Amino acid sequence: MVTAASPSDATEHRRRLLDAMAAVVARKGYADTTIADLAAEARVSRRTFYEHFQTKAQCLIALYEAASGQALRVLKDAIDPARDWHAQLGDALRAYLGALASNPVLLSTLFIAILGLGPDGLAARRRANEQIAAFIVRVVNASAPTTPRALPASLAMAIVGGINELILAAVERGEAAQLTQLTPSAAAFARAVIDGAAGPAGAQTSSV
Repeated sequence: MVTAASPSDATEHRRRLLDAMAAVVARKGYADTTIADLAAEARVSRRTFYEHFQTKAQCLIALYEAASGQALRVLKDAIDPARDWHAQLGDALRAYLGALASNPVLLSTLFIAILGLGPDGLAARRRANEQIAAFIVRVVNASAPTTPRALPASLAMAIVGGINELILAAVERGEAAQLTQLTPSAAAFARAVIDGAAGPAGAQTSSV
């Protein structure tokens, strides 16, 4: 008789598989990582792997989403909604970039490999970017509720995309461990976009 795994067992197995993906791709790279490698690293059977993920790519996407979620939590924890966002932007971005740089080998794999997974990988990247952009909109617009400055979602996404390009360029240069050095440029870019949303005379620009 086969006994179904309890929810706690299933959660633990999934966590171990994600940890395994992070460890194995750091050693071998995503292309050379196999499902057998992941099962062995996680100390589970191949059958258990397939109970959680249909493919190796699906496991990588889950790891990407988990890593992105953790970085977003660091960003949220670095922001005090009661304070003006201008005063916190540099420190918050430094904390966010530092979280991404804490495992430079994994970061390099995730940022590059996710782009090679086709529509599913691009969709995961889009979801992660939209979550960060939505947070930026909430923070900026809540900090000045009585002013005409309302940051459109499209400009928040432009900020996320621009900072991601800075990160990707650093990864390609082999500088993933030094991402916090991007803080001044990233902060200056974000400030320029957000302040520009009000227009030169303080008038709100179109969100189109």
